[in-house]
Parts: sequence; C-alpha cells; structure tokens
Amino acid sequence: MSGYLTPEQVAAFERDGYFMKGRAISEAHALDCRRRLEAMEESLQEDCNKRMKIKAHVVSPWMVDLARNPIILDAVESLLGPNIKLFGSSMFAKAANSDRFVSWHQDSAYYGLTPNDSVTAWLAFTPSNKGNGGLRVLPGSHLGDNMEHDETYDPKNLLAKGQTIRGVDDDNAEYLELEPGEFSIHHVKTAHGSLGNFSDDRRIGLAFFYMGAHVDSTLGRRTALQVRGKDKFNYWDEDPLPRYDLDPLGLNFLTNMWTQYQSKEVQQAARSGKL
Repeated sequence: MSGYLTPEQVAAFERDGYFMKGRAISEAHALDCRRRLEAMEESLQEDCNKRMKIKAHVVSPWMVDLARNPIILDAVESLLGPNIKLFGSSMFAKAANSDRFVSWHQDSAYYGLTPNDSVTAWLAFTPSNKGNGGLRVLPGSHLGDNMEHDETYDPKNLLAKGQTIRGVDDDNAEYLELEPGEFSIHHVKTAHGSLGNFSDDRRIGLAFFYMGAHVDSTLGRRTALQVRGKDKFNYWDEDPLPRYDLDPLGLNFLTNMWTQYQSKEVQQAARSGKL
C-alpha cells in the first residue's frame, strides 16, 4: 500500500502547512503500541512525558520500526524528497480529565536546522480530537518568519520551557482529528498546540521529526537516524539503535539529549542560527 501524496495534497500542504491524515497502522497495532508504552511506564515508574522527549525512539526497537513505517515515509518523501533523516521523536500523553496543554509554538524556533525542510508526523495511539486535547494548527503560519515566543515554564504546559506565541486567534485553528493508527503531518514552521483532555481516557501520540538529508544543524554536530534513501552530506552522526525496550544505553543517551535541549545555551544558539 502506497502512502505517497497526490499533487493536490502536496499543493495544499505547501499552502496550509499541514496534511490532515492518513492511516499508517491498524487500530489493533495502535492499541498494542499503547500497551507497550504503558508497560515501559510501569517499569520506569514514571509518566512517559517526563523522559521520552526529543529522542524517544532510542529506547525501544518498536518505536524505530514505527519511525520507518513505509506509509508515513511515503508521505514525508512527497514533501521532502527521497533522502530522509529522523531528527527526533517525542511522546505526548495527556491523562484523562486533565487540564495540561501544549501552548501555541513553532518547532523551527528551537530546533536549530537550516534550511527548514523538516516536518512532524504525529501518530495516534488513541483517538485524538477536539474533546480530548487533540493537535490543532494555524493554517498558513509556516509561510512567514519565526514568531516571537515567551518562555513561561508553566507547570501545566507539556513543553519543556512552556514556550508560547502570544496573541493567536483560536478561531483560526484547524483541528487534526485522528483515530488510533492514523497520522497527520505539519511543517516545522507551522504554529501548533493543543488544549486539555476532558475525556475519560488518556490521549496518546508519538511525534516523529523528519528532515531532508541535506538539512544541517546550526548547533554544531548532532545525531539523527537515516530512515530512507542516502546521505551524501554527512552533516549528522548516527543515533544509537536500541537493542531492546528500555535499553540502558538508549536511556542514558536520551537523558543527555533532554538536558542539552533544556539548557539556555542551546536555546540561544538555535535562535542565533540561520533559521
């Protein structure tokens, strides 16, 4: 089964900054992913939001397999070309009846990439909709410059720094509603966020951050994972591959990446780069 986008879908993405949805895996497979994730949370005795950020895939082979899902990569190839790297991945889980949220933000303001040929594929493990804090985007927001972000460090915000774009008109938002196993894609410069989960079940999704192999880092040499095609540029070292779930080497690597991302030095370097 092919996941390549039609010319009309590509044109809509270039205009609006997002692709509404496609099916990557079955609902049964998505439920199994949820069960695996929750087993890992039980082993760690912590919520996945606390650690599985930036490079979540380095702790589990099944997450690497999802990042290499051919249907997702077909869609990404339609937008970025045949040579694709996985820059990172983050788990986003909202508890039932929770007011935790993700503020309006642009990933491009913090990633330190040049050029901005990068997209996020958001894969749902549970239903994701307006009622349970599903992803929403601001159409066309990828066409301008990076917007100003305030760092609020709001404890209810799922973002590390609570980075927030002020003054966004919520009436212009488009909800990317998904069923388990479906995915959406948005541009790295598309402003996006989500509200609280006011349903009686968790809302869980895994976000994959892809880029063309020609994209360089403005923060010095970093790591990524080649997931399709070739890399003739050699701008990035390779992410470590996990041998099994909760591989200690992957967990240590993940902790180091998370610490670096949270540092003010990294933030300042990203903003001073060619974004």
